[in-house]
Amino acid sequence: MLRLVGLMLGTCVAGLLVWWLVDIDGRLNRTLFGSEGEVLDSTEIEGAFPSDPLKYGLDLTGCETLTGQVKRNEFLHDILSPYGIGPVELDVMGRGLKDTFDVRKMRAGHPYTLVFDHDPDRRLRFFVYEISRTDYVVYSFDSVITAHKDKKPVRVETRQTAGTIHSSLYLTLDQQGASPELAIKLSEVYAWAVDFYRIQKGDWFRVIYDEQFVDSQSVGISHIKGAVFNHYGHDYYAVWFEAHGQEGDYFDQDNRACRSTFLKAPVRFTRISSRYTLSRKHPKTGVVKPHFGTDYAAPYGTPIVSTANGTVSEATHSKYNGNYVKVRHNSTYSTQYLHMQKIASGIRPGVRVQQGQVIGYVGSTGLATGPHVCYRFWVNGRQLDALKVELPPAEPVKAEYLDAYEAVKREMMERLQQIPVPGREEVALTK
Repeated sequence: MLRLVGLMLGTCVAGLLVWWLVDIDGRLNRTLFGSEGEVLDSTEIEGAFPSDPLKYGLDLTGCETLTGQVKRNEFLHDILSPYGIGPVELDVMGRGLKDTFDVRKMRAGHPYTLVFDHDPDRRLRFFVYEISRTDYVVYSFDSVITAHKDKKPVRVETRQTAGTIHSSLYLTLDQQGASPELAIKLSEVYAWAVDFYRIQKGDWFRVIYDEQFVDSQSVGISHIKGAVFNHYGHDYYAVWFEAHGQEGDYFDQDNRACRSTFLKAPVRFTRISSRYTLSRKHPKTGVVKPHFGTDYAAPYGTPIVSTANGTVSEATHSKYNGNYVKVRHNSTYSTQYLHMQKIASGIRPGVRVQQGQVIGYVGSTGLATGPHVCYRFWVNGRQLDALKVELPPAEPVKAEYLDAYEAVKREMMERLQQIPVPGREEVALTK
């Protein structure tokens, strides 16, 4: 009878463990024991002292460590049970410490570290799981199991690069050894002026930026300080400037705001599949009729952003438009975004949106043959070609800050000019 009760209790505990060890999308997570996927035996980790005695905010002097990565379809308890962590302790970690970190959110590929006392028993002292490249959670196994989250120190380096485009901005940056993320950052800075769908061979750029590093590895571009992009023979400067009373933004060599009232497009790095025209044969119905929008083809789920600040006037579904959002920017301008896979959470009539804010995701709902967003532009209630409408510029540097900006601009332009551009002869500084 006692064996039967024990078996029933064991089954219940196992069921509870499965409940909280299943990750969010329904997959079970286990972890490997070795850094490259192999299971290490005790002889392989014996005497494996950390090279850095201070790590994760812990003093690891005299401790042994074992590192690995979470692997798909393996259980968390496979990491800890071989080292004396049983069902009760696992339940504390999964339920009692859920507010610190929900272990069901552990993801395949994320690193972990086990820390042991260097003694015959090799008692497990800490389990560290890296939530992201910067964030981690530490579980401490003392008389009471505790947990806390922390961040790794981030080192910021100011870097510079330049290049001449022969095929794409991504490829050019890769050839220069720069992070591909820099292409995204540049497209955001220059969304007002440079048509990234029409970059031509021979366009060139220089850029000075801050890059963040954790454990000697890059974790992303944090900020572009200044850049010049030569597009179709014209130099477009962008200099970051902020002061007390002057909101931080990018301004050009003529002290004008780089950010235009409207972005060039509602999606990044796609292609125009159909333009505004008064006579187009519809690809699905075959009927010749006006097409009052610009179609940007992109993969399903690509974020769609509002091209300017405004207020959502419509966020709904219709037979032909599918899921769509319409934004009223002021008494003159409105924009509309059709055929969304889904409308972004929180986007509804009356909600204020900012330029660049995600309002939906590319799909093919309504009368559409493939994934794209039909971008429509309204001026005084009339639909016009978004690619041909002349738009008002954003606000320039305030008069009281012109002298301060001139000093920042002059220094940045001189620094940019000193960066050699591979593949082209140097040009004189634009005054």
